[in-house]
Amino acid sequence: MSDTKFPLRSPADRAFPWRSLRIIVLSFVLLLTGLSAWLTRVRTASWQRPLWVAIYPINADGSVASTSYIDALDTSAFAPIDAFFAREARHHSISLLRPVETHLYARVALLPPALALDAGRLGTMLWSIRLRYWALRVTRGREEARPDVQIFVLYQDPELTPSVPHSVGLQKGMLGVVYAFAARRATSPNNIVITHELMHTLGATDKYDPVTDAPRFPEGYAEPDRRPLLPQPHAEIMAGRIMTSATSWEMPESLDSVVMGRLSAAEIHWVH
Repeated sequence: MSDTKFPLRSPADRAFPWRSLRIIVLSFVLLLTGLSAWLTRVRTASWQRPLWVAIYPINADGSVASTSYIDALDTSAFAPIDAFFAREARHHSISLLRPVETHLYARVALLPPALALDAGRLGTMLWSIRLRYWALRVTRGREEARPDVQIFVLYQDPELTPSVPHSVGLQKGMLGVVYAFAARRATSPNNIVITHELMHTLGATDKYDPVTDAPRFPEGYAEPDRRPLLPQPHAEIMAGRIMTSATSWEMPESLDSVVMGRLSAAEIHWVH
């Protein structure tokens, strides 16, 4: 009778249970993170207290200019964002005097995972999971107060990088990744982008044509009932552009030239 021989397990086979365990642990952590974000969204929908927003600066290009700009930052740099929400809250009859409070947190050293241009729906979903896990890792163990929303701002020297990728805000996870310029003249435009992505984390949708970038009528217009309709005096925050004629538009210089339209207000539960 011949001996029975069992196939030897390869190192990969022996490691498989550990990989499975890591996946299970990661899935559990993301589940808890998702539950926390869902509870935050539910709480935010009532707007019974100010929304605590953490701003995490990141030196995205390692330049001296970005380092100097980040070193000079303080919470007052983001005060126009708080003022924007306070002003628009009054316009939409929200009782909170300060519905949003931004706070500058300590910088983050690691860059977030990048979204490939050809990612597709599945690739985008996997990237979203990786991004949320990355945010969990780089903020774990900090003594700073736990925020409702996390906004990671990647600063780059405009002399080295004249254009930056599109920023993103995720309602799932309540976090945003903003690509910004490390220059004093860019502070106000940076705040517009941060506010736009913050609105995304709260459930607001884009209101511009993705092909032409033109604001969509009527939801992308600051005053869609204005007569004459054009030129518009302001930009709608989720459209991000001021219509000056039927075929032209310009970027607002600061949040002073931006308003929150009725549909955007409804999407963040300010209007019913």
